[in-house]
Amino acid sequence: MAIQKHNVLLGITGGIAAYKTPDLVRKLTANNADVRAVLTASAEHFVSPLALQAVSGNPVSTDLLDPAAEAAMGHIELAKWADSILIAPATANFIAKLAHGLADDLLSTLCLASTAELYISPAMNQQMWQAPATQENLKILTNRGVNIIPPDSGEQACGDVGQGRMPEPQYLADLITQQKPQQSLAGKQIVITAGPTQEAIDPVRYISNHSSGKMGYALANAALAMGAEVTLVSGPVNLSAPCSANLIKVESAQQMHAAVMAEIENADIFIGCAAVADYRPSDVQNQKIKKNNQELTLTFIKNPDILADVAKQQQSVFTVGFAAETQDVSRYAKEKLARKQLDMIAANDVSNSSIGFNSDQNALTVFWKEGEKSLEVADKRQLAFELMQLVSEHYRNKHASK
Repeated sequence: MAIQKHNVLLGITGGIAAYKTPDLVRKLTANNADVRAVLTASAEHFVSPLALQAVSGNPVSTDLLDPAAEAAMGHIELAKWADSILIAPATANFIAKLAHGLADDLLSTLCLASTAELYISPAMNQQMWQAPATQENLKILTNRGVNIIPPDSGEQACGDVGQGRMPEPQYLADLITQQKPQQSLAGKQIVITAGPTQEAIDPVRYISNHSSGKMGYALANAALAMGAEVTLVSGPVNLSAPCSANLIKVESAQQMHAAVMAEIENADIFIGCAAVADYRPSDVQNQKIKKNNQELTLTFIKNPDILADVAKQQQSVFTVGFAAETQDVSRYAKEKLARKQLDMIAANDVSNSSIGFNSDQNALTVFWKEGEKSLEVADKRQLAFELMQLVSEHYRNKHASK
């Protein structure tokens, strides 16, 4: 018996990342998808309809009022045909059109006429991505149930560095064709910490670490996709939070502790993914320390332990910790699991520069009282889904046993 193909309507708008779309079509078809591409007028400046037709095996649509297209498969028929619609790359202009219900070309009309699952993969200059108008439009779309795929960070075609790059084709293809995550966390309140903390020395200096926040933000996205309501308590990072998450920005470990304890009372699950500083300077100077001496001695005091306090004070909350280690990863993780009385802990080896801090990939070994499971090297977004599925399973088992 033949496996039914997944019908994917790929909408391509006029961004430089459109050059990746022939490869995206190949990856989608390799995942058993039947792909039909629709280009906006500006997209044709970046990618050839003929190239897309060659790799997809299907005609490419460009015009809303194309008599040939209407005779064969008009925009309504194409809208009904799609199981999923993926807009990649999605420009700021197209996102604005979609948010405000404009339908002045084939692609925007299809999006309004279809009941298919809609995915938007924004790709644009980092400043355009951060612009309040763009972020407001994304919130509108999120509230309508549109799936926003956050862009990657890095060097852009214009020379800027920041968030705004379209994710790699393989990731998008896997995301669109995989089974939609079960809503196993529907209605659950989850508090997640992410990123580093900054501990002030004086008004211009601080102590911090290399955490990028990518794993914590990926966990927030995964939890939202599984139906949870998410509060994201974040240290300073260069990332955009999921539009539907409750974002609380903090700097120091003390601020993060206060924010978490204020939110945790009504939470079902807490995930401490942030790289919280263990110590802070005991005496923060009011003025910049001058370079007068050959040596500078600082005294440190211990910061509050967020994970331990949550586990101790809110025993009904399912508590998940992270252990970023450089040696004896398993031993230190198991000790931390027992010492802080956690339900689960995810350990990773940050001495490996290809995973962990600042990398887009990671690998985890997850421990709980009765066992463990290894999550192999993968994109942090994919890894986040795997971890959240594990958390959901053990959360349900814990409450079923009670």
